[in-house]
Amino acid sequence: MLLAVEDLAKSHATGEGRVEVLRGASLALDAGQSLALTGESGSGKSTLLHLVAGLDRPDSGRIRVAGQDLGGLDDAGRARLRRETLGLVFQQFNLIPALDVAANLAFQARIAGRHDPAWCAALARRLGLDALLHRWPEELSGGQQQRVAIGRALAARPRLILADEPTGSLDEVAGEAVLDLMLGLVAETGTALLMVTHSLRLAGRLAGRVHLAGGRLAPC
Repeated sequence: MLLAVEDLAKSHATGEGRVEVLRGASLALDAGQSLALTGESGSGKSTLLHLVAGLDRPDSGRIRVAGQDLGGLDDAGRARLRRETLGLVFQQFNLIPALDVAANLAFQARIAGRHDPAWCAALARRLGLDALLHRWPEELSGGQQQRVAIGRALAARPRLILADEPTGSLDEVAGEAVLDLMLGLVAETGTALLMVTHSLRLAGRLAGRVHLAGGRLAPC
């Protein structure tokens, strides 16, 4: 099993006290499997992805990624896990302003020690970025920046892709092409994909679907 989330709880402090976002959330994801995570806005979907990525810590529960218990890793260990095992596509593009598109695409693969120029070139073509490789992030539209962020996550051929609304800034045609690319990588390499989406149409294309409500996950 590539990802196991067991009885996860997480709360946030507010001016009116603590609010429980996750309470007993559990899921499992095998290599080569894709899973859509749906739920209302504010239900905790992004919180769950951040916890799985090791960017935050749960109040209780357990997360295992590729056999590693995140609770037993220090900050350096979590950073190494993200670098070597995960591909992250979050709503904030987080492109590096001082690098052009080509260098941004290759960045994650380079620090993971898995840079493959031919694969990066293929990603650029499939994402419609091959004419933009020498542009700077500030010269790109939001949709173009999103495609660069997706390509950067895929360039290192991660074992687990965590994607938070990866097609949210794209039109329908581009969104379908991006999902095709991610699902193709899942099929070709045994990568696993956990994707947050509001689109029931896109969610229906993944192998499985779970819904987050009341802090708990349920198949749907």
